[in-house]
Amino acid sequence: MSAEDFQKKVSIRDSSLAGEMEIERGGSSSSTVGSSRTLVLLRRLLEIQERRAQAYAKLKRGFSEYVETSGEALYQKLCSEITAEFNECSKQVREMETLFLNPDVGRSDLAQLLSDIQTQEKQKLHLTVTIQVLKKAGRPSERMLTHENCKFKKPMQHECVHLHEITEAEGTEEAEADAEFDNALKEAIRGVQDAVTCINEYLEDVRYEIAALEAD
Repeated sequence: MSAEDFQKKVSIRDSSLAGEMEIERGGSSSSTVGSSRTLVLLRRLLEIQERRAQAYAKLKRGFSEYVETSGEALYQKLCSEITAEFNECSKQVREMETLFLNPDVGRSDLAQLLSDIQTQEKQKLHLTVTIQVLKKAGRPSERMLTHENCKFKKPMQHECVHLHEITEAEGTEEAEADAEFDNALKEAIRGVQDAVTCINEYLEDVRYEIAALEAD
């Protein structure tokens, strides 16, 4: 599976997390139960975000190794593993959104916060893969040439079709292609940085909420 396939395969699906959220009611009031569940969910969210961070670090290392060694098979295997990990994290967060809307918890504000995090995570992943696709292709002027269409007169000797006088138009076209590539890469990198900033701000809100609940 190529980096492009990796991007297509990553999807956001729902699954069940309710089984993990059983909390003893006893004689506690509904508000106490709701606060307890909220605290458990928010702590769980931070754990999931840590899993995501580890997955990104693994993906980055794997791509660097792929660039150095051109190990396509290992890179494809890594993409499959990371796809499964991101999907699992996303499914659990989507389930948390539903639980926050449950009357026992009644925190639609936190459900919206998780939805916002998911949106930024999806954007971050999309742009991360875009960056890898661009880097894998390389700048147009630096891409390796093939000699499939060259004429071979003798073994190890051929008439290279790539050897010709570069016209001004061709030089301009190549420069424009490089500029377009550079802009696309910079835009993707900037987009990832913006997404990370948003996610960190949301997680700071989560930590404040946890601190407030623990203080009660």
